[in-house]
Amino acid sequence: MSANTIGFALLLLGVMMLISKIIRVKWRLAQKLFIPSSIIGGALALLIGPDVLGRIASAVGIDWFADAGLFTPEILRVWSTLPGLLISLVFAGLFLGHRLPSPKEAFQVAGPQISFGLTIASGQYVFGLLLAMLVLVPVFGLPVWSGTLIEIGFEGGHGTAAGMADTFAEFGFAEAQDMALGLATVGILSAIIVGIALINWGVRTGKTAVLDKNASPTVSEQAGIVEKEQRRSAGTLTVAPSSIETLTLHFGLLALAVLIGWLILTGLKWVETQLWAESFELFAHVPLFPIAMIGGIIVQLAIQRFDRDEIVDVQLVERLQGFSLDVLVIAALGTLSLTAIAANIGPFLLLAGVGLAWSLAAFLFLAPRMMPNFWFERGIADTGQSMGVTSTGLILLRVADPDLKTPVYQAFGYKQLLLEPFFGGGLITAGAIPIIVNFGVGWLFGPMLVLFIAATSFGIFYFGRRRTPSTIEEPTASAPG
Repeated sequence: MSANTIGFALLLLGVMMLISKIIRVKWRLAQKLFIPSSIIGGALALLIGPDVLGRIASAVGIDWFADAGLFTPEILRVWSTLPGLLISLVFAGLFLGHRLPSPKEAFQVAGPQISFGLTIASGQYVFGLLLAMLVLVPVFGLPVWSGTLIEIGFEGGHGTAAGMADTFAEFGFAEAQDMALGLATVGILSAIIVGIALINWGVRTGKTAVLDKNASPTVSEQAGIVEKEQRRSAGTLTVAPSSIETLTLHFGLLALAVLIGWLILTGLKWVETQLWAESFELFAHVPLFPIAMIGGIIVQLAIQRFDRDEIVDVQLVERLQGFSLDVLVIAALGTLSLTAIAANIGPFLLLAGVGLAWSLAAFLFLAPRMMPNFWFERGIADTGQSMGVTSTGLILLRVADPDLKTPVYQAFGYKQLLLEPFFGGGLITAGAIPIIVNFGVGWLFGPMLVLFIAATSFGIFYFGRRRTPSTIEEPTASAPG
């Protein structure tokens, strides 16, 4: 594959992103549902790719588009390799520029949301593995670890689903990647659609702490355009461009974090081969991206210790992460195999249904009982994140609390700092399938069940009865159910 092909494939992704943004601005339904442009771009790439346009062309006898749609097989091969690399950049930057809070500080601010987040994440494993043991294995003949796809697709999102491709293939079910990507798409779209519906319900029933019945997003907000008077800088120039571009510096920090993660993972694999690889293998199947996150933590600790001039800008790190994630989503969806999903449509629908039902039940029945104040705003952010990605949760939070009058935003951030190393693409996500294959499903199901019961009980009986001071007056509406 030539360098020109790789370069053209990347340029084509840029064009797809631009077209998807234009569609988002012009398409009212996409605006009302707050569908991210990357999802639109990925869906468009899928439609004009081999699985849709290619099949239609083949059916009508037009062989020119049969192999790869409007693209070429080489371009699709480039796209298929991008998600595994880009997700490492996304995870490497999760902690860069963020002051790492002490456990006590994080617990005081975000304790209820940490408990609720653990409940949702562990519940995705519990209910997913139960579904696998009771239905997916005996009825459809899928591997028992297919039950982890709910957490991988919903909590992890497209990046995690794409990053786990090698793990799925190594354990004999490569089609799981397409199922996970499909679940991620269902999750993020459902998070937006169901989330907006829940917010409307919360406003009508007086359960929101900020919004009233007359509140509605502006036309610009629906189109995804920041109004002129509300625009802010996308980042701060922290070093002189004559020495190095600030964006280049921050990309270098991300690259360093990924490299440190790669060295750590390589070292762990070497230790494993020397000590116990003949009995079982764990790190041999762990993808790079969760370890790249550890590399990011190491870089951030060094920054906190030695960066006296504060040259690391969080917003620039977020821009690089956002760019990587946009490219990742379009590339992953554009190379999604609808054939693989169609071949496993029964398990796919069951996994999607169980995942959606659990997220909705957790919000309606557990959130108001586990979070003593601002339960609606806290719950909608966590539920959106658990079905999509962090940005999905933040989108719903900004709809429910547009001026960030509640303390939920800070609590949500602290919760993410503590949970992301483990769930949604973290160490537990990466190690779940190897653990099941090497030791048996009970070695994952048991701990997740214990964590689920503990987190739920702690949330209801400790945080639920411990009301903390609120910064604004809340509605007195009772909890649903």
